[in-house]
Formats: sequence, C-alpha cells, structure tokens
Amino acid sequence: MIRLFEQHRIRNQKELEGIWDFVTEDGRKYSLTVPGCWEQHPELINYRGKGTYTKKVYVSQKTNLRLEFKGVSHTADVYLDNVFVMHHYNAFTPFAGIIRGVQPGEHVIRVEVDNSFNEKSALHIPNDYYTYGGLTRPVVLEEIADVYIENIHFTPKLEADKWTGEIEVWTRNIADTTANVDIICEFAGEHIAEKDIQITASTNKCIVIKHSFEKVAPWSIENPKLYMLNMQLMQDGQIIDDLIERVGFREVSWEGTRLCLNGTPVFLHGFNRHEDYGVIGCAIPPQLMMQDMNLMQDMGANAVRTCHYPNDERFLDLCDERGMLVWEENHARGLDLERMQNPHFDEQCKDCIDEMITNHYNHPSIVIWGILNECASETEEGREKYKMQYEQIKELDKTRPTTSATCRHFTDICLDLPDVVSFNMYSGWYQDVSVLERHNKEMDWIATAGGAGKPIIVSEFGAAAMYGYRDRGRSKWSEERQADIIEENLRVYKEDDRLTGIFIWQFADCRVTEEGGWFATRARSHNNKGVVDEYRRPKEAYDVVKQWFTNWEKK
Repeated sequence: MIRLFEQHRIRNQKELEGIWDFVTEDGRKYSLTVPGCWEQHPELINYRGKGTYTKKVYVSQKTNLRLEFKGVSHTADVYLDNVFVMHHYNAFTPFAGIIRGVQPGEHVIRVEVDNSFNEKSALHIPNDYYTYGGLTRPVVLEEIADVYIENIHFTPKLEADKWTGEIEVWTRNIADTTANVDIICEFAGEHIAEKDIQITASTNKCIVIKHSFEKVAPWSIENPKLYMLNMQLMQDGQIIDDLIERVGFREVSWEGTRLCLNGTPVFLHGFNRHEDYGVIGCAIPPQLMMQDMNLMQDMGANAVRTCHYPNDERFLDLCDERGMLVWEENHARGLDLERMQNPHFDEQCKDCIDEMITNHYNHPSIVIWGILNECASETEEGREKYKMQYEQIKELDKTRPTTSATCRHFTDICLDLPDVVSFNMYSGWYQDVSVLERHNKEMDWIATAGGAGKPIIVSEFGAAAMYGYRDRGRSKWSEERQADIIEENLRVYKEDDRLTGIFIWQFADCRVTEEGGWFATRARSHNNKGVVDEYRRPKEAYDVVKQWFTNWEKK
C-alpha cells in the first residue's frame, strides 16, 4: 500500500512490492521482501554493510518513467539497465528520479544500498535506536507525460470565521520544447481552473491559486474532516496527468505560552514513537501502524512525536484520519559538536528538512516541526547550525511553529531561537530527585534563558522496565517502578499551567545499536522505556497512563 488514499486516476502507477533479489557485499544471495528490512532474514540479523537489490519490470510502450523510493536505509544508488539514475542519503525521506524515453520491454532496476557507519554518514551513526538496512518503505514506478504535476501544497487560513486557501501547484516540463497547459482543480465542492500556462522546456513552474471556501468543516482532534484536492493537467484538450492530495482546513497558531488549533488552545499529551516493531524492524505495515494508533488513543493520547526522524507517510495519513496531532522532526539525535562539524552534516540536514517539509506539508495533523534532538546547543558553533536550520524551515513553511528537544540543562544558549521551547527530563530514573523540585528549577531557568513568553513542552520523560519483571519492592527495571515514576511526573505536569504539552518516552521498546557502547546501558540491546514492549504487550504503566490521559483537563 503506497498511501491510505488514491493519489492518481490518470497517471499509471505501480507499486513494486513483493520479492526482490538481493546480494550481500561478499556475494551471498537471497530473496527478500520489499518493503522490508534485510535483518528479517535469519542470516542477516546483524548484517551491516552494503547489499544490492534487483527487480525486473516490464514496460508496454515507450514512455517516461518516474521511479520513487519512499525510504531506503540509509544510502542508495539507483540504476536502470546499468544506467545510473540517482543517489540518495537518509533512510527516512522519499526521493525520485526521471528516466526519459524508456523503450517497451523488460528492464532491470538495481539499487545498491549501504547501512554502514562511516565518515560520509553524519546522521546515521551508532545511536539509541537501530539503523536497519534495505528498501524499508514502498517503491513506486510511474509512467508520466513530458509535462506532469510534481507537487501540490495547500495552505488554509481562517479569517473572520471564513476559510481561504492557497494552492501551490508545481509542474515540470522534461521535454525539449515549451509546453502550454491548463490546470483543472476539483476541491471541496469547488471547480477551479487556470488556463494557458506556459512552461519552458526542461524547467518547472509554480502556479499559485487563491480561493475562498464557503461550506467546509474545520479539521480538529474531535472531527478530523479531510477533503480530496484533485488536480488535473490538460494539454490540447486532453487530460495528461493528475495528482490527488488529501488535506484539512485547520490553522496552527502560537499565542504567548499557548499552542492553538483553529484559534482554540490545545494541550498536547502523548508519546514519542520509534518506527520499530519486534522482528520486522522499521518496515512497519499499515496493519501494525493501526495497532499502534489504537493503543495510543486507547490510553487517551492526542499527540505523537516522530522521534527522531520523518515518519512513513502512511502513518501520517493515519494521524490525519484519526485526529492525532504530530510533532515531526528532522533526522539528528544526540550529536556532539564534533559530529555536528562533520563536513557532510549541514548538507545532509538541509536535504532531510527540505524533503520532510516538501513531502509532508499537506498533513493537517502535523502541528510542529522539530530539529536536532539533544545536540550541541550549548556551544556557539552549534547555535549557528540551529539558527540555520530554523531559518530553512521558515523559508519552507511559516504556518507551523518550530522547536527542538534539549537536554543541555542550564547551559543551552539556543532557547531564544525556536517558537516553542522543549526539554527532555528523566527525574526519578537517571537522577533520584524530586520531580517537582527539579521541574521548577528547569522552568525558572528557561524563563531567564530565552524561553520567557513561549509555549513550553516536556518532550521526553519516563523510565525503563523489562516486560514481565514484577517486584513489590519496586526495584529499578520493574514494571512497578516505571509506573511510579511516570505517574509522579504526570502529577507534577498536570498542575503546571506554564506547560503546553508533554510526551512520554516512549510508546514502545525499540532496538538500539550495539556499536558505540549503547549495549552497556541498554539491557537486551533495547531502549526499554516503552509502556508497551517491542511486540506491543502492555506493561503496568499502560493502565497508569490511561487513567491520567483519559481524564486530562488543562486550561
């Protein structure tokens, strides 16, 4: 399944799911499922390095092909019939390439994948989550005309109780001659047309359409109303391409210390969630995404943070459908200054942010863009990188607030830069201290360090427990101790009107890399702070969280 809704009725599209041939760097041959992680094979459970996927495809007529990968972990070089098509770095963002004038017949797609840790990889490093290998998200093959719709962005705005919308349509002409086209849009009961658009050869062009909408319902947590934005491209009276996006009429604002949805303050209470599930790794199918959503909403959550990378867009589709608010962030976690000064760091972060926002802009569920979790925000050099990335986000999207989760307590010099201040705090777990005293100390410092007058979120808090380990003495790693610590934190945060959100670390246990020493502090080579384990079996904390979240009321 490519998305949770139909995106094309005109453009010929085929998902290349199923069995692909795979060869490791040392010549071992396998048949692997795509999407999937190669760690699912019993002989590749701990394989880190390079591997090559191949698949034969058939083309019935001469055409242009668009080949899109929703996620490859973590570096990919793509070839068609041994001709290089594109290179991409980062497991968590989609990328596509165009091959013009492909002849009818059988063709071979080859993807050389690398998930190793090396000097060229600034973001994928040994970390507190696992870097899986493979074609981990769907692969799509499309036949496109010489002129096609590249992307659509929809920006709703609420003014005097009336909705307006700005639709930006990017079209691309890959032919050697100028093209004249018409754009036809069917959306929310409105018929909109733009005629005689000239697109120069080998360029793209953005057409901006502004329109008022009289009879639409807003998207909200309680009523996540969605509309299909159907865009068609016409040339010489014939429809040659289309693209359908699913959007909602909602507006995010931040006024003083409050985050607002459609002008009404909202308090975020939810989970940090990694894309990791038992033996299948990060290649999670929609059925299990739905299970995660059901469990989180059963506990009363209204928000999820995509720690620490852009998520599969099908999960975001599900958040749109279910009214789950999303903090999505770029891919960078726990990097010290030396790692941030990797010569590839700036470019790889820039590409990740650009691809994240460009591809996920239309999701009404996304209400915050985040960057650089627990990186070197206490240094002047780090501050320049935070500043640069916040500015990049604002160039791409001014409608959502920005934030970054910090653990540089009392030393962070970047709190004045984001729209929302967020901090990670593990009182009761890493430090046996009073949650209330430690929290008040942190909040007082934030007010003097650049965060005064801003919304504040506790972006991580929690404790670890081994599923099934019960101890009436409440020793560390017991389910009882985890439940106690989470409850003490919830009690403190619920009484603090200075907060606008909290996110428990974490929803489910996840695998971590053994490289870099993570195994020394992570039993089972897992981060065990989930309120459910990696197979979604609930721990005692599940019921504690449910009791608090389902009765959560905050001004």
